[in-house]
Amino acid sequence: MNQVVDAPLVQLTKSAADRVIVLAAAEGNPALMLRLAVSGGGCSGFSYGFSLDNAVTGDDKVYEFFGAKLVIDDVSLDLLKGSQIDYVDDLMAASFRISNPNATSTCGCGTSFSA
Repeated sequence: MNQVVDAPLVQLTKSAADRVIVLAAAEGNPALMLRLAVSGGGCSGFSYGFSLDNAVTGDDKVYEFFGAKLVIDDVSLDLLKGSQIDYVDDLMAASFRISNPNATSTCGCGTSFSA
């Protein structure tokens, strides 16, 4: 298993970390981590994908914030450097949201971007 990386290239807010902890507890597995991946597709070229995972592969980086772990593969990390992942629960929706400085444009729903 990869070691937790000391100098994170992304940030997870306290709100997002708290939500990961709640989701992992609801699944009955407090060891679950939030996996963030970027894949080709979506209305802007790339799309974000979130999942809970307990496995780490050789090309993953693991970051820990406020007691929650975030896992990102190397390819996705190149497109996410400098990003902040937040969890927002407002009148419109409750979701993880990414502020990505590498995105040159984003779609209206916020789940896809171009770089």
